[in-house]
Amino acid sequence: MNIYEQDLPKTAANYTALTPVDFIVRAAEVFPNRLAVIHGPIRRTWAQTYQRCMQLAQALRALGVQKGDTVTAMLANTPEMIESHFGVPAIGAVLNALNTRLDAASLTYMLNHAQAKVVLVDREFAKVMQEAIAHAQVKPIVIDIDDTQYQGSGDRIGTYEYEALLAAQVERAAQEPIHFTGDEWDAIALNYTSGTTGEPKGVVYSHRGAQLAAISNILEWDLPSHVVYLWTLPMFHCNGWTYPWAIAARAGVNVCLRKVTPEGVFGAIRDYNVSHFCGAPIVHSMLVNAPEALKKDGMSKLNGRRVQAMVAGAAPSATLIESMEALGITLTHVYGLTEVYGPCTVCSPQEGWDTLPVAERAVFNARQGVRYHLQAGADVLNPETMQPVPRDGETIGEIVLRGNIGMKGYLRNAKATEAAFAGGWFHTGDLGVRFPDGYIKIKDRSKDVIISGGENISSIEIEDVLYKHPAIMAVAVVAKPHPKWGETPCAFIELKPSAQVSAEDLIKHCKQHLAGFKVPGAIEFGELPKTSTGKIQKFELRKRSGAVNAIDV
Repeated sequence: MNIYEQDLPKTAANYTALTPVDFIVRAAEVFPNRLAVIHGPIRRTWAQTYQRCMQLAQALRALGVQKGDTVTAMLANTPEMIESHFGVPAIGAVLNALNTRLDAASLTYMLNHAQAKVVLVDREFAKVMQEAIAHAQVKPIVIDIDDTQYQGSGDRIGTYEYEALLAAQVERAAQEPIHFTGDEWDAIALNYTSGTTGEPKGVVYSHRGAQLAAISNILEWDLPSHVVYLWTLPMFHCNGWTYPWAIAARAGVNVCLRKVTPEGVFGAIRDYNVSHFCGAPIVHSMLVNAPEALKKDGMSKLNGRRVQAMVAGAAPSATLIESMEALGITLTHVYGLTEVYGPCTVCSPQEGWDTLPVAERAVFNARQGVRYHLQAGADVLNPETMQPVPRDGETIGEIVLRGNIGMKGYLRNAKATEAAFAGGWFHTGDLGVRFPDGYIKIKDRSKDVIISGGENISSIEIEDVLYKHPAIMAVAVVAKPHPKWGETPCAFIELKPSAQVSAEDLIKHCKQHLAGFKVPGAIEFGELPKTSTGKIQKFELRKRSGAVNAIDV
């Protein structure tokens, strides 16, 4: 034992577990009267928001929720979703935010796999959730949330109502505030990702990783104190890239947006002085292609100030960058996966880039960039030797990541976790190159995941459904470029001898088994290209669909 290991203990005075739950505690202490939430007519301060989070925590405890229990949320971008990011983990429970676009069968699988104890459900999604629960082995406690901004149909299906539960805990929450007392390696959230198999994997986040990812997002964007953040990115997607926690850390304003429309985005920028927002390329394209009068009105009060927007997924084109800049919006390109809390690399601009012509600048901005501040490593390795590829911008390898911004692993799937972390790196399955300046660029997706409107779609899941049709001999699904969604599934079909079926019939078949956004947007018939061993050559099919040119530019 050396002298620095003697009489220097870790105690309550010099060590506290890292957790993003503490961010809201500080926001309420330091800026209690500062605006925290805007949602329709609702205006709440940080003190009020913190109080509601504590009421939620006490309500869940009263219902028997304990450390390690799963609290599932089927919610839109509403104040209740923000509150769940603090109230649930405060008591050591795990927040499982579900994709609101999923079908009942997928939801049933997730409820069972996560062993859901409680389900928070917005009235808009009550019907599909009711069907999912009816077929689930678990029978969770269901809490209804009736958002005043939702004007559509939908019945309450729960035993409890959210506001009533919170109201019953006002006094206790005020007298007995809850502080997270667990370990920073404890699970804070569970997010499902399609991956490359039909069954989604449950990605488990830790309190430590969530806090460090949130802090990294603040650093990468120089996120200012009292930022006004517009929720265009779904909070179910990697916990909103950890921004529910990051905005609390900066005591900013959460501008909730239940449905993303050009009118909603430009109206929020105009009315609430929005400074930042995130989204898939489809969101930015939607804004660029909005009516000129709407754009002019929405950006009329900026007075020279630029709005900052973060984009992930497909690299922004020169046209998109130029169009967004003309609007008064600056794009920051990031890259990541569910397994790394959303973004973990950023195309950090270098001095001199802003003086380049927009087409030349787009070449640099198309790269996925360099590691986040609190991510220990990002590299491109030869998958066989696990050695870095030459930094020549040409030699292809697998993009790998390691460090603080990484999942604990896949829930109840030790084999997949071990494979993902083989060799001390997280294997993304994305193929890329590294340039002399260290910046990484994706060249292809080895996982065959289709990214449509910012959502991951498993090609194998679609193929499994199509194989159930009696007329199909062979099928392969790849990405097809789409002007609105970025990519949509394209199915190449080889029929059995003498079999006949129309594309319309196959689309109808898919709709019976898949969520709408997973249904192929195009179907092509013919013999599929195969190797000498009979393996379908998806690379050739990507050429036919245009996917290779869309990615490898």
